Amino acid sequence: MSETPWYNKGLFSSLNLRQKTILTIGITGLVLLIIFICGTMIDANLPTNFSMKMKPPSFEHIFGTDWMGRDMFIRTLKGLSLSIAIGIGASVISSVIATLLAFVASINKYCDSVVSWLIDLFASIPHILLIMMISIALGKGAFGVTMAVAFTHWVNLTRVLRAEVLQINTSEYVALSKKFGKGKLWIAKNHILPLVLSQIFVGTLLVFPHAIMHESSVTFLGFGLSPHEPAIGIILSESMSYLAMGAWWLAFFPGAALLIVVLLFDIIGEN
Repeated sequence: MSETPWYNKGLFSSLNLRQKTILTIGITGLVLLIIFICGTMIDANLPTNFSMKMKPPSFEHIFGTDWMGRDMFIRTLKGLSLSIAIGIGASVISSVIATLLAFVASINKYCDSVVSWLIDLFASIPHILLIMMISIALGKGAFGVTMAVAFTHWVNLTRVLRAEVLQINTSEYVALSKKFGKGKLWIAKNHILPLVLSQIFVGTLLVFPHAIMHESSVTFLGFGLSPHEPAIGIILSESMSYLAMGAWWLAFFPGAALLIVVLLFDIIGEN
């Protein structure tokens, strides 16, 4: 038997499964929304104070300060909001691509062969390498990274949707619709799409953790967002120069915050 997740214990033990799911998604979504809204309200050009540079965590600066005296908590919050925006954009675009390819594969066996070939092609190339190439080709920055992540994360969802669409196409009610003269577009809109909406929604949520982690990784390597943009990948990349000086907080808190955001989206998708 599988162990009950930690977030479904204790306080939630008196609730039924539906109530637990709704409450967990509501609380998790609210936390993410607060992080995103607060981050978007922060000015990207944070004030510097060199008299307070490289200060460890304290009551005044709970995440410490960086080499320019900027508050790391505010920088992390701003970076998280940017990463969330890129992750959401990439996840949605990736899901749209996966859905379109799954429906294209159902047209005939030739289209299915082309889609299968595309899936095998993109699955054989390492994600990071392909993301870097696409990001560079599109000029990097937020747009380049978002499109690069989106163009590389549709493969697994396309496999699932393609198999589901092909199975639905063999059902009796689809065969009856064809006998009544209904076209493929009508069948796709009225029979197939309503049945795969749940897979599309969950797939979009589960793509997000991969999208946000790959965005941060590519930015960390210097192939993503510009250095002046307050992304988590930029913060982690810059912190590497100061770890030898004992400034552990420059990497620890942003990295932990990014991991928490990824886990929160994973919890929503799981529920």
